Amino acid sequence: METPADPALASLDRQRLADALELAAQAVGVSEPNPRVGCLVGRADGSVLGRGATQRAGEAHAEVMALRSAAEAGHDVRGATAWVTLEPCAHHGRTPPCCDALIAAGIARVVVAALDPFPEVNGRSVARLRAAGLEVVLADPDSEIAQAARELNIGFFSRVLRQRPWLRLKIAASLDGRTALANGRSQWITGPAARADGHAWRKRASATLTGIGTVLEDDPRLDVREVPTRLQPQRVIVDSRLQTPPAARILQPPGSVWIYAGALPVGDAETATRRSRLEATGQVDIRALPAAAGDTGAGKVDLAAMLDDLAARGVNELHVEAGHKLNASLLRAGLVDELLVYLAPRFIGLGREMAAFGPIADLAQALQFRFVEVGRVGDDLRIRARPPGRERF
Repeated sequence: METPADPALASLDRQRLADALELAAQAVGVSEPNPRVGCLVGRADGSVLGRGATQRAGEAHAEVMALRSAAEAGHDVRGATAWVTLEPCAHHGRTPPCCDALIAAGIARVVVAALDPFPEVNGRSVARLRAAGLEVVLADPDSEIAQAARELNIGFFSRVLRQRPWLRLKIAASLDGRTALANGRSQWITGPAARADGHAWRKRASATLTGIGTVLEDDPRLDVREVPTRLQPQRVIVDSRLQTPPAARILQPPGSVWIYAGALPVGDAETATRRSRLEATGQVDIRALPAAAGDTGAGKVDLAAMLDDLAARGVNELHVEAGHKLNASLLRAGLVDELLVYLAPRFIGLGREMAAFGPIADLAQALQFRFVEVGRVGDDLRIRARPPGRERF
């Protein structure tokens, strides 16, 4: 039976999709680079037979987990409904197609919050399910539930549709916009609740990125410590001249580090020595992506090309915690999709700014953002803002 997108889902369908979204959130810090998906199997009388969320890449997807959960509980799912936050996959990747698993299990009806933008899936699963006689209901793309499903996977949508990660720039600052004292000291401007919240956003990311200035001044680890996670994000450094010290904390386990460099002089002994010392740690993958002389400056890293490369390597969300220079470069280039700003209720006075660029001649030249969320985190204020036109997918 063919059922179009329904702008007014039945009450049970809305509730079950909301429940499935809660399950999908369990895949944060687990499923990269795959999308975060939740699935719930049940009946029209309100009974729930099985629940599941996407596991690590190469392991079971949400639909298979939900069917497995129902089977382990001794439930017969024939004739049941599956509520899933993202269109079931229709292709053979590391795992078989989930739509085939639903068909084989005897599911009669599938309710989907959002279509999967991946070309090998987009609409194909819906067509295959309907061809097999299942009823498929799609949430209206403009509905709150569909937007929530896309928002949870905003990095996946960005990588598939734009071939670049969703770049979230995190900044912790004082009320007068200072990220550090004049001498560079920045620990700690915000309170412990804000720092833990920042780690929760790191957990969301496929990769965390910083610049060489921050590495040299703060010696960060850039991993997730304040909240539990099963999967650490890939760590990335923008280091034009390979100045990262081999003993830097960011190079310590867990995981490896990707370093993006600028133009590396051929035959230069000093550069060769720095490179060999970094590679000797066994933790570093170095890629040279020099920017054109007329772009961000000779010797610098081509940041747009870096994002292209990160997307090709499976990075969905890129969480940036850098200094005022790299922040400015990313902002000037229009590469920032979202600002995540924590403001502490204190004035510092002279110190480092959020981004070192300008001056501009007219306010009309200012970079424009729109607030998408403002709220308290402990004693601090958290602001999320996005450029016009990027408020949603």
